[in-house]
Amino acid sequence: MLAGKPARKKGNARNGTTKKTVRTDFGHIELDVPRDREGSFDPQFVKKHERTLNGFDDKVISLYSRGMSTRDIQAHLKEIYGVDVSSTFISTVTDSVLDEVKQWQQRPLESVYPVVYLDGLVVKNREEGIAHNKCVYLALGINTEGRKELLGLWIAKNEGAKFWVSVMNELKNRGVNDIFIACLAKQCFSGLKGFPEAIETVFPKTKVQLCIVHQVRNSLKYVSYKQRKEIATDLKTIYGADTLAEAEDNLLAFAEKWDGEHPQISKSWQENWGRLTTFFDYPKDMRTCSRLKNMLG
Repeated sequence: MLAGKPARKKGNARNGTTKKTVRTDFGHIELDVPRDREGSFDPQFVKKHERTLNGFDDKVISLYSRGMSTRDIQAHLKEIYGVDVSSTFISTVTDSVLDEVKQWQQRPLESVYPVVYLDGLVVKNREEGIAHNKCVYLALGINTEGRKELLGLWIAKNEGAKFWVSVMNELKNRGVNDIFIACLAKQCFSGLKGFPEAIETVFPKTKVQLCIVHQVRNSLKYVSYKQRKEIATDLKTIYGADTLAEAEDNLLAFAEKWDGEHPQISKSWQENWGRLTTFFDYPKDMRTCSRLKNMLG
């Protein structure tokens, strides 16, 4: 057989790309649209003859919110869509939400919140190319209509009492005049002794309730798996009591039964008793909301 060019394969095949410029909310970008010999390729991200790309900025913001760097977003868009996007374009898109964020942070609040939960979420945060765990502190209010409302989000390097006084003052400056019960996630604030006092400094009539869910979890971490169900049932007799006096009696009974093996459990409840039993001052309808309900659940 004579040497020569290899025979062309039968059937459809890729046939390079076609350049296409589309307009977005933040400027123009150039695409390399794949094509085939039969002209049957139908782009899904940017349709044929489409010159305006709606929602592209939302995709960039979505990737950015998941912790991807500008370089990662560039590489992702290039790999998946064949789109060459400059770092300036990505920065313009991500910076566009800052005004909305500032408006949300400064928006006025209602004057009264029957219950406000204060908790923290551990999130991944990228600094100088390295991912770190960071705690984002948040305040979730239950308004007078019984609806949840996220009042604010804060990140602080030093979560001292002074920081939380400033947070409470911010809420007050935005219109909050009174909070009936402030529910604290003890797991997040156990090392911050002045935190309840920080709330009471700004809202002196507010009663502080430590989260029973976190208190129970902290109690059960001391015991073996075989004993957890029984101890959890006995703890429920304390916070599930009808009156404060009954709860006190049940705590004494719990201590008598379990202090021989786990003295640290009843000791922890006794040390925080005043702020674990605030909900007994209110009708039963409010108790589930203030005592047990995990704000993130």
